Amino acid sequence: MCLGVPGKVLEIRSEHGTRMATVDFGGVTKTVCLAYVPEVQEGDYTIVHAGFAITRLDEASALETLQMFTDLGLLEELGGADAVTEGAP
Repeated sequence: MCLGVPGKVLEIRSEHGTRMATVDFGGVTKTVCLAYVPEVQEGDYTIVHAGFAITRLDEASALETLQMFTDLGLLEELGGADAVTEGAP
């Protein structure tokens, strides 16, 4: 199963000309590519799939989705937050 998981953008930087971010997934941080969402800024929430941010998300929706994933045990089933960022550049 493939899921897009919401996370909060903590820091944005350029790596070799590509916009990258440190994103927090409920306490676990990962590096994520922002190439597909140039409008995302620090403090925004984004949905991440396979190491790429694919859309901006409002905070209420992001927190609700993260809580649902936690309640259902989906993050643990997928191997924690690592599952959402596999393949990130």
